[in-house]
This record gives sequence, C-alpha cells and structure tokens, in this order.
Amino acid sequence: ALQKDLADTKENYNEALDTIWMLVCAMLVFFMHSGFSLLEAGCVRFKNTQNILAKNLCVVTIGFLCWYFIGFPLAFGVPTASSPTKFAGSNNFAMD
Repeated sequence: ALQKDLADTKENYNEALDTIWMLVCAMLVFFMHSGFSLLEAGCVRFKNTQNILAKNLCVVTIGFLCWYFIGFPLAFGVPTASSPTKFAGSNNFAMD
C-alpha cells in the first residue's frame, strides 16, 4: 500500500512539474513577443510605431486563437477509437 501511495504521489508531482514548465515556457514566449514588438517599434519611424504594435498584437491574437481551435486538440486531444492512427488527437476542437 505504501509503494502504491508513493507511486501515485510521484506521478502527481511529475504532472505538476510538467504543467508548471509549460506555463513558464508560454510566459516566456509572450514576453518574447513583447520584446520583439519593442525592437520593431524602435526600428521604424515614429509615425509607424502604432501600426507595428497593432500588427504584433494581431499576430499574437491570431496565433493564440489558432492554437485554441486547432493546435491544442491535435496536441492533447485523445484519439477516438475510429481514428486510424494515434498520431494526433481528434476531439476537443474548440473545447466542444
């Protein structure tokens, strides 16, 4: 019984660490986008700065929406029994 509890605790701990690591990486990507926006804004004339920042905001928004509707289900969706391969998930598109 103690071995089973230890294995369950270790599994839960590993899952928590994986989740934290994914959140940290996602945060770093969003900070990378903001840094790149500032770099681009610094490389253009003052009159074009607002357009560059709006373009980068659109890029981040479209990227997030594409991940939400298409990327997440393919990466983490559970393949159904009718799918021929288990390469990608085939459910939870737009979180059903």
